[in-house]
Amino acid sequence: MQFPESWLRAFCDPALTTAELANTLTMGGLEVEELQPVAPPFSGVVVGEIKEAVQHPDADRLRVCQVDVGQGALLNIVCGAPNARVGIKVPCAVVGAELPPGEDGKPFKIKLGKLRGVESQGMLCSARELKVNEDAAGLLELPLDTPVGADIRAVLDLDDTLLTLKLTPNLAHGLSVYGIARELSALTGTPLKTPADAALAPTTDARLPVTVEAADLCGRFSGRVIRNVDTRVKSPAWLVDRLARCGQRSVSPLVDISNYVMFEYGQPSHIFDLGKIEGGLTVRWGREGEQLKLLNGNTVSLDDKVGVIADAAHVESLAGIMGGDATAVSDDTRHIYVEAAFWWPSAIQGRSRRFNFSTDAGHRFERGVDPSRTVQIIERISQLVLDICGTPETEVGPIDDQTLALPEARPVQLRVARAAKVIGMPLTQPQCVEVLARLQLQADAVADGVLQVVPPPYRFDLQIEEDLIEEVARLIGYDQLPTTAPLAPITARRQDESGRSRFAVRRSLAALGYQETINFSFVEERWERELAGNADPIRLLNPIASPMSVMRSSLLGSLLQVLKFNLDRKAARVRVFEIGRVFLRDAAVETSDTTVKGIHQPMRVAGLIYGDPEGLSWTHKDRRADFYDGKGDVEALLAPLRPVFEAAEHPAMHPGRCARVLLDGQAIGFVGELHPRWRQQYDLPQAPVLFELALDAALQRPVPVAQPVPRFQAVERDIAFTAAESVTFGALESVIRAAAARSGLLRGVQLFDVYRPQAGKGAEAGTGLASEHKSLAVRLTLASEDTTLTDAQVEPLIAAVIEAAESQLGVKLRA
Repeated sequence: MQFPESWLRAFCDPALTTAELANTLTMGGLEVEELQPVAPPFSGVVVGEIKEAVQHPDADRLRVCQVDVGQGALLNIVCGAPNARVGIKVPCAVVGAELPPGEDGKPFKIKLGKLRGVESQGMLCSARELKVNEDAAGLLELPLDTPVGADIRAVLDLDDTLLTLKLTPNLAHGLSVYGIARELSALTGTPLKTPADAALAPTTDARLPVTVEAADLCGRFSGRVIRNVDTRVKSPAWLVDRLARCGQRSVSPLVDISNYVMFEYGQPSHIFDLGKIEGGLTVRWGREGEQLKLLNGNTVSLDDKVGVIADAAHVESLAGIMGGDATAVSDDTRHIYVEAAFWWPSAIQGRSRRFNFSTDAGHRFERGVDPSRTVQIIERISQLVLDICGTPETEVGPIDDQTLALPEARPVQLRVARAAKVIGMPLTQPQCVEVLARLQLQADAVADGVLQVVPPPYRFDLQIEEDLIEEVARLIGYDQLPTTAPLAPITARRQDESGRSRFAVRRSLAALGYQETINFSFVEERWERELAGNADPIRLLNPIASPMSVMRSSLLGSLLQVLKFNLDRKAARVRVFEIGRVFLRDAAVETSDTTVKGIHQPMRVAGLIYGDPEGLSWTHKDRRADFYDGKGDVEALLAPLRPVFEAAEHPAMHPGRCARVLLDGQAIGFVGELHPRWRQQYDLPQAPVLFELALDAALQRPVPVAQPVPRFQAVERDIAFTAAESVTFGALESVIRAAAARSGLLRGVQLFDVYRPQAGKGAEAGTGLASEHKSLAVRLTLASEDTTLTDAQVEPLIAAVIEAAESQLGVKLRA
């Protein structure tokens, strides 16, 4: 919220500088986000009156003016403004004046000069030249009663400061200048000046019939008819100026008055053109199929979730948010109806977002507005209407006030001992009573050390004891709280050596050449169906965009989107990863501080490789990333753990180039090449390799166990088997390790050669290989910690390995 300091001091003027005032508000919980001067520094500008204005002899667009600035002799000033004429009073920069800096950042000094041969003894200024606002259409015209020669900074109050407050949603009572002044009064003890708005005596019996059908929408509705107003008058300068300093442009006198009172007291209101209302008004919920053209020009479709004000023929206003165009006041308006109401916050919340706009009125009503002041607000508006738009024929009707249902003021108790414990400093009951009294909160003692407060109607936020404790703390002053060492011992958190952090996983992947991406957790439903095989994803009730309607159960779709984004920008090599949460249905999950019932939310790490794994280089030929590049990166990420890979199928991956990743017999993810179907659908020149693993598995880091350097030389034996194409090395390795396990001598099994007959030639002479068979050559490393191995120890082990392989896998020893 933005407002001028001078307006705040009109209600409460403590003996504080601007900086001290801002600090007081901030320390009181009303954060002052910015202090900004109304106008930049300048000097030598006074009020001048144009006494004569004649055409320049050598320039069609210039006029030679005689200007009275209160110095006796008139100044001869050449001016090019289209509105320079006799009789107006404008800002005049005399010789020696310094105007605000220009684009070069240097002040603009006024010197005696000549324009087209005519001497100019100063400069007549526009609002833009003084940096008051951006109006550069002509000279800044001042009221005719402005004293000639007066300093323009004093006349326009340009030494004022704009305060911008960053208010939390619970501080609805601070959304007005008077509300901030009330808080400032409580914080400083300075008296609060509350203007006395005297009730206007009705001069006509004119009323507008109003029916409130929905008490759950509108708790109180007040209105008044005012006849014969002049809407063609200009809003007074003081009104326009204060609105501008609140960030609100002037529209018309009646609209300006309504906006002014809203900023002043925080109560939005609306002024209808009475002549455009058919019959009476009805306050109700909208109906399916109804439409309303708003003041901003938008036409919105309504339903029974939106409150409206309607007349006998049409919907005229969006309740608590914005008025309709049909009954908007204009220069032709003669009779008006002034409305101020209390709309329930729950009936306004979220409605503006449905129509993709927000208003100052909706911002206030959805947080809560004082329901007790609707009549006073109408009296204040009525008085301003009479002062600004009134005529001798103006008639004021009686106020029609309907109260249906108002918020119940529920007492809140404060235990002094509890407040002292929470705040962390000694407190007494009289001290708490005094502090609450400064906030205009009546605290009654209901027991020894227990106070009871009935919140006033403008304090919607006071609902529980902690709210009152907060009020006590901020009024005493956060800077007054004592510094107390914590009672609990402070011990450093030690990270388990058998694990590593997520940051370490990120560093490991970055070291492998990957770049991290961060993507939305909500994705297209098509991704879930095609890439994750998820036919029933978790749907969002209110998605931020239609293509982002479900929660992801896999990270692969997000990575493919990143790949496509980069390929569209001519990237030749992409290596990206993401660590993020996925969302799976799981009936076993219960609601807690970190979980939602029925939804499992594990963390995953996924990566994607595309293009040449090593990049362009003279050291090797270009090649495409394949399955083994992804497999190698998974092994490097999980090291020193040794994952096992087994053939598997995944909806997003190539059926013959996909593997399930297992650790200690538990599946932790998949690695594989993108399925040809999705490669074609995404229009990819080549297939990327992807992997997705459970993050918990990647966080495991076994503690190394030191072993002595072997004292005895290892023995190596090479064995070649002929096997059917269906036999994998993984299966062969498992059989070999199982056969040699009892001996304790096997240290390693390594595949070093795979040979197949040429396709289409059947069995090759001399190879011993039949068609559809292959040769697998493995090297076994054997060693003992106690002695050098002999053939007598090695040969029985080799025989046992061969026998096990032949019997269990159907392979044969190759001759």
